[in-house]
Amino acid sequence: MTNHPILWTFRRCPYAMRARLAVRSAGVTVELREILLKDKPQAFLEASPSATVPALQLSNRVIDESLDVMVWALKQSDPQRLLDMPEDGWELIVANDGPFKTALDHTKYAIRFPDLDVEAERGKAAAFLMNLNERLDGQAYLCGDIETIADLAIAPFVRQFANTDSNWFVAQPWSDLVAWLNRFTQGSAFAAIMTKYVPWSDGDDPVWFGGTNQG
Repeated sequence: MTNHPILWTFRRCPYAMRARLAVRSAGVTVELREILLKDKPQAFLEASPSATVPALQLSNRVIDESLDVMVWALKQSDPQRLLDMPEDGWELIVANDGPFKTALDHTKYAIRFPDLDVEAERGKAAAFLMNLNERLDGQAYLCGDIETIADLAIAPFVRQFANTDSNWFVAQPWSDLVAWLNRFTQGSAFAAIMTKYVPWSDGDDPVWFGGTNQG
């Protein structure tokens, strides 16, 4: 058993992305275990009560909510002061994780929701994004000129929404939002957390992530 926390993750999941972003920023060393959602290893199922990623397996408990993983990591070390954020930043995260994520899913996976109007659902998501765009008018980040946990927590979901119809997304009147998203997706932090790993199998050598042992 490793002496480091184990971070169970799936590369393309936005919840897992934001957990990796926070772990990387904190410089906390974890053993990263990439999984396939269609073939979850037994060790993961035994560790995570919800069987969802991300899951941070500590010596005495498991954290299986992505925002809780972010906060845990940044409370260990927060060199960028990402937690130094006004209260309305937390409110943005709540809106992202609730109404926006619901509208995003209804748009991205419209075939699963035949009784819903996909354009109406996209409109709900767009209203949230327009609010973000207005916040970004004259400032680089969602809560001012310094990046906070809100940017890390929300950007992976905006990216996912943008990818549902990239031509439509960039044609909308939210140029500040597009610029903010481009800075995120083209930045070194995003590149670092999107490294491809072979799915974990029992007996594999540890894959270190986030700290000084990261490859």
